[in-house]
Amino acid sequence: MLRYLVTLAWLLMAVPLLSNGELPPADALEPGMVNPGYHDKPDWFKNSFLDLREDVAEAKAAGKRVMLYYYQDGCPYCKKLLETNFSLRDIETKTQSGFDVIAINIWGDREVTDLQGQTVTEKEFASQMRVMFTPTLVFLNETGDVVLRLNGYYPPHRFMAALDYVSDHVETRMSFRDYVKQQAPVAASGKLHQDPSYLQAPYQLAKRTGGRPLAVFFEQAECAACDELHQDILKRTESQALLSQYDVVVLDAWSKTPVTTPAGKSITAGEWAREMNVQYVPTLILFDAKGNEAFRTEAYLKAFHIQSALDYVATGAYTAQPNFQRYISSRAEALEAKGIHVDIMQ
Repeated sequence: MLRYLVTLAWLLMAVPLLSNGELPPADALEPGMVNPGYHDKPDWFKNSFLDLREDVAEAKAAGKRVMLYYYQDGCPYCKKLLETNFSLRDIETKTQSGFDVIAINIWGDREVTDLQGQTVTEKEFASQMRVMFTPTLVFLNETGDVVLRLNGYYPPHRFMAALDYVSDHVETRMSFRDYVKQQAPVAASGKLHQDPSYLQAPYQLAKRTGGRPLAVFFEQAECAACDELHQDILKRTESQALLSQYDVVVLDAWSKTPVTTPAGKSITAGEWAREMNVQYVPTLILFDAKGNEAFRTEAYLKAFHIQSALDYVATGAYTAQPNFQRYISSRAEALEAKGIHVDIMQ
């Protein structure tokens, strides 16, 4: 049977190396482990020939740096990195713009040409790099030197700090430890924001009464943008007035929470998010009273855009003006004409 060296790994918030190739029965897995454990990597990861000398040179020419992502199948924290961190648009955008990400399977047999020109297998290369946990992220500078190494999973706020630290070349001025202390990145609350006025489980979204449109917020616990959305934007008087015209539900985009969709399909929240092609959190999908998708917003937006989206569907304006940008421009002009100043960044 496949055995996971779990004790030390869970304490260090990382995943242990596997001991052999057999899969255990599902009930033998530790909490959070997956079976089988493969999780697709984002399609924007670099399709590398694994010649690291070429990779470093190509990244340098593009004004980027190389990020080596060491992973293994059956790794819940690799899954968490890909699902939680890279479902946040600011993290994905920062990573794509600043790094070429190259995935290395710590048990893989693909050939890797290292920075000294030696050809080894992925597993040999991982061993040479002393990779003891997955995920391990190694950031290389323009000459191939390691400037930062993250052993294990880092939550989004610390992961973003690491991206900033490396992409801004801060390693020439201070250590990562000092940088994090100085920047003091704020952690997400770690909870979903369930207001008592929102629809509660069981989520029978096809059996709503009252003929109101439906606002579905797909979110996740570790999401600072979700925190700001609920703790600030949706608490504002105008937002509250607009939300009062909707049935509102907040769903974890990765959960197994049962949902009956507006179309009457029984499914989990996570499965529905995938079917709806939800790529980022928070994503707000607005349905008309008949259960048809009318409009959606994805990822981080300020108050005016969120309020405009809610107004766009609640008033039915989306049926007459299909261009949302033109709608918000005319809405801003109308508010200004009434003496209501619009600041789209507030």
